[in-house]
Amino acid sequence: MKRELRTYFLGIELSSPLVLPAGVLDISFSSLKQVSESGAGIVTTKSLTLEARKGHEGPVVAEVEGGMLNAMGLCNPGISQGLEELDRLRALSAEAGEESKVPVIVSVFATGAEGFCELAERVNSSPEADFLELNLSCPNVMDEFGVPLAASEKIVAEIVSSVKSVSRIPVIAKLSPNVTSITRVAAAAAEAGADALCMINTLGPGMDIDTLTGRPVLTNITGGLSGPCVKPIALRSVYECRKAGIIIPIIGVGGVTDGNDAVQMLMAGADLVGVGTAVYYRGPDVFGLINQEMVSFLKQKGLSSIADIDRIFQPDHF
Repeated sequence: MKRELRTYFLGIELSSPLVLPAGVLDISFSSLKQVSESGAGIVTTKSLTLEARKGHEGPVVAEVEGGMLNAMGLCNPGISQGLEELDRLRALSAEAGEESKVPVIVSVFATGAEGFCELAERVNSSPEADFLELNLSCPNVMDEFGVPLAASEKIVAEIVSSVKSVSRIPVIAKLSPNVTSITRVAAAAAEAGADALCMINTLGPGMDIDTLTGRPVLTNITGGLSGPCVKPIALRSVYECRKAGIIIPIIGVGGVTDGNDAVQMLMAGADLVGVGTAVYYRGPDVFGLINQEMVSFLKQKGLSSIADIDRIFQPDHF
C-alpha cells in the first residue's frame, strides 16, 4: 500500500482513492479481481436488478469525439447470481492467501422504493458486500422507465429513506447530471440519510450517426455519454455540492483518465475518484498507472499524502 494514497471511506481504510464504477466491466469475479490487483481502492459491481436483464441489442458502445456512447440497457445476471460472483471473488482471494480484501460496492437498480428495499434486503445476506449503491441515474433505459429517478428530489428522498430503514451496510446514492439542479437532489439524498454520494453518471442520452449507412451507430439509437468530454460537468457538480454545504463523502466520477484528472476531482471536493471509460482507453492497468501519476504529482508539490491536496485548491479566492 502506497502511504501517500492511503485514505478512509466511511470507516474503511483504502489503499487508493480510485474506484471502479458500476457498469464498466462485467460482474465476473475475475474482472473485479483483476482491477483490484491493478490498484483500485474499491470495486463496484454492475447495477443488479431483481431478475436478470439481457439489455439492448448490439452495437451498444460507440467511440465518439471526446468520449464514448453506451446503451448497455442495464444488462446483468440478476441479484442472486451477482452475489454468487462476489462469493467466488472472496474464495479466490482466500485461496491465494491474500490477507486483505478490496472493498466492494454492490450497485442495484429498481423502479421504486419497494424494489430497492427488496434488493437491499438481498444484499444484506451477503457477507462480501461492503457498501450498497442505489443507481438512481441510468439515462439509456428511459424508453422503458421514463426519466431518471434522480430527476425528482422527492423520489430520491423517498427511496434513500426507505432503503436506509432496511440496509445493514452504508448506502451510496448515485446521481444523474441530467437534472435542473444536482445540488438540490444531492441535498435531498443527504437529508434522507444517504451515507455517501456518487456523481456523476453518464450525460445524455446522446446519439451518433453513421453517414455511410444513414443509420444511428447504436441499435438503441441513443446512449449515455462518458469520457474526457464530461469531466468539466463532473468537476462542477462535485464542487457545487461542496460549496452548497453537503458534507457526506462524494465519489467523483466522470472523464478521469490520468493522474492529473484524479487530482482535479479531489480538488473539486471528491473523497474518492471513479475511473470508468479510461479502462477502455488505457486498459485494466489504468488504476496502477493513475496511482503512480498521483504519487508523482504529490512529490512534485512536496505533499506527503492526498489529504494535503486541499491546500492547493483555493476556491474561496475566486
